[in-house]
Amino acid sequence: MTEPETETRTANHSNQAFHAIVRADTIQRSIALVHALVDECRLHLDADGVRITAIDPATVAAVDLELGSAAFESYEATGGRLGVDLTRLDEIVGLADRDQFVRFELDAETRTLQITIDDLEYTLGLLDPETIRSPPDRTDLALDSPGEVVLAAEQIGRAVKAGEMVSDQIAFGIDESAETFYAEAEGDTDDVSLAQDANELVEFSPADAHSLFSVEYLAAINREMPNGTEVDVQIGTEEPLVADFEFAEGDGSVTYLVSPRIANY
Repeated sequence: MTEPETETRTANHSNQAFHAIVRADTIQRSIALVHALVDECRLHLDADGVRITAIDPATVAAVDLELGSAAFESYEATGGRLGVDLTRLDEIVGLADRDQFVRFELDAETRTLQITIDDLEYTLGLLDPETIRSPPDRTDLALDSPGEVVLAAEQIGRAVKAGEMVSDQIAFGIDESAETFYAEAEGDTDDVSLAQDANELVEFSPADAHSLFSVEYLAAINREMPNGTEVDVQIGTEEPLVADFEFAEGDGSVTYLVSPRIANY
């Protein structure tokens, strides 16, 4: 990087401002949803809220989370990106009770985030966002999966937990003629399958689909899905799975993308 570029980048950083106050349970949930896949991420800040996009080191799964300004008690941001160690941030906000408030304030000069929880003050060193891999933009992926279902998080969880019992991979699919959404896993000695009729789902858009996924990634995502949440799942045949849902009373949303495993026939 040339000296003028360094000076410009430093100037841009010094002009950044971020002040926010948010309930602990809201920020704890947001961090957990991203931390399910990655240990560090970029925070994109603007007047509308915070957006986090990240991809796991194996480039199998990606997450795109938005927490709108309405989710905060107080929020001000002038834009820019911050690199954050999610493991450390998770530990810090985990010290707060769910109904406490957490205050964030960026020190642009020292590139640190001041975090206050009542009488606890913590200075978190930030990472260089340029060193953190960012996933491709969702619009660039241009996914148009033919099948789509909306179901409760508990229904997904049941299928994933059953699959974990027999294999490290699980297939999700839609049988258009039978009007069912199904999950199935085959192990060395045991098999498991679970089918849910259209009338057991919140919404059902039939189209034959079948893709195989790593149970490890689906289980990690499922562990952070709040019970009672309605999850929109889009699938195709040997195509990525896209799952999205809202949280924080609709002021937050998250989208997961999990690449398929290609079956050996």
